[in-house]
Amino acid sequence: MKKNIAIVMGGYSSEYEISLNSGNVVYQSLDASKYNAYKVHIFKDKWVYVNDDNEEFSIDKNDFSVTINAQKITFDCVFNAIHGSPGEDGYLQGYFKLIHMPQTSCDMYQAAVTYNKRDCLSILKPYGIKTAEAYYLNLGDAINEDAIIQKVGLPCFVKANKAGSSFGVSKAYKKEDLKAAIDVAFKEDDEIIIESFLDGVEVSVGVITYNGEVKVLPITEIVSENDFFDYKAKYLGQSQEITPARLTPEQEEKVNTLAQKVYTVLKMKGFSRSEFIFKDGEPHLLEINTVPGMTKESILPQQAAVAGISLSDLFGSAIEDALK
Repeated sequence: MKKNIAIVMGGYSSEYEISLNSGNVVYQSLDASKYNAYKVHIFKDKWVYVNDDNEEFSIDKNDFSVTINAQKITFDCVFNAIHGSPGEDGYLQGYFKLIHMPQTSCDMYQAAVTYNKRDCLSILKPYGIKTAEAYYLNLGDAINEDAIIQKVGLPCFVKANKAGSSFGVSKAYKKEDLKAAIDVAFKEDDEIIIESFLDGVEVSVGVITYNGEVKVLPITEIVSENDFFDYKAKYLGQSQEITPARLTPEQEEKVNTLAQKVYTVLKMKGFSRSEFIFKDGEPHLLEINTVPGMTKESILPQQAAVAGISLSDLFGSAIEDALK
């Protein structure tokens, strides 16, 4: 019997277009001999199944089913391709848990905590995981530019605390840049994190559960043509992504061990992608994505390809793992 798989995509954040791309790649890649794939768009104003003719059918949120031509369809598993809220911050994970629906990403708590950069880094710190110096601001806090500079130095990065895809991120070179950078970040989130600039090689490390085992994928080195790995560098091709990364065996072993440790300590499941920068030979963790991009350009699919894993196997393994 073929399994019915709902691929959820879209979402409520600035990343919804990238998510629709990711979801479509999953839809095209799943093994049709094993799975009946359904594209499900999740937006604030509607949750709908969208067929190949772009007709929409409402999802019944009581049991996440859909009725097509008087026939009710239920799903065996949900493939989560939503970047940002509500797919990467724990809300959907909580909903699916309540209705006993298997889904491919990590659990609710892990999603919520990794989505909050400040909380995530503070949990990992006692495990010896190095991070940038950081200064936190909440909307409405007094902004003391001298105190910020004293803590993190210049240049520094000003980031939305809970947003993905480098939305709400700016690099501030001088004191006068801080105010505008803080305003940009507050447009995305009511909490921000200001971090010291780590000058070194930036790498992205995919850690996944594959065929039931935790596996670290080949590392990607990120060389941005822009000033840093921002949205344009990520999605508009203005960066070079080199897989496998040009690291020494020692650097590679350090970052592999660390990425796997982060995955294990946080009790992660499914796919993850962690970003690190080497400073003085030591990898410093920037952040963790629990629903990394799945588009053809995305880093995790590139890494899987270098590891000899097809997209069909990559996505199929995530579903089989969720169904266990």
